[in-house]
Amino acid sequence: QVQLLESGGGLVQAGGSLSLSCTASGRFFAVSTMGWYRQAPGKKRDVVATISTSGVSNYTDSVEGRFTISRDNFRDTVHLEMNRLKPEDTAIYYCVADIRTPAVHRFWGQGTRVTVSS
Repeated sequence: QVQLLESGGGLVQAGGSLSLSCTASGRFFAVSTMGWYRQAPGKKRDVVATISTSGVSNYTDSVEGRFTISRDNFRDTVHLEMNRLKPEDTAIYYCVADIRTPAVHRFWGQGTRVTVSS
């Protein structure tokens, strides 16, 4: 069984910062791409940022320049540093990881709530 454990959600004021972390645990061969999705009330779940094992990252346009994704391959952990937060960033943020077990499967975290007040 593979689990993605998220932490770091909470309530922040607009313009503030918040950092999320997600760690893969269990028995597996390797973790490949990791990332974050988010789902706001009444909206579809959309990608926020992803990062490959080599450190190549991609961001959705709305967070480009404000969010930074990073990872620690030795700890199978991905981080999302969120700066200059806006109320529209309010959502449940889900960690995602493609993990070889040995077959590659996509795993999802339970989600952590981020609320940005105005």
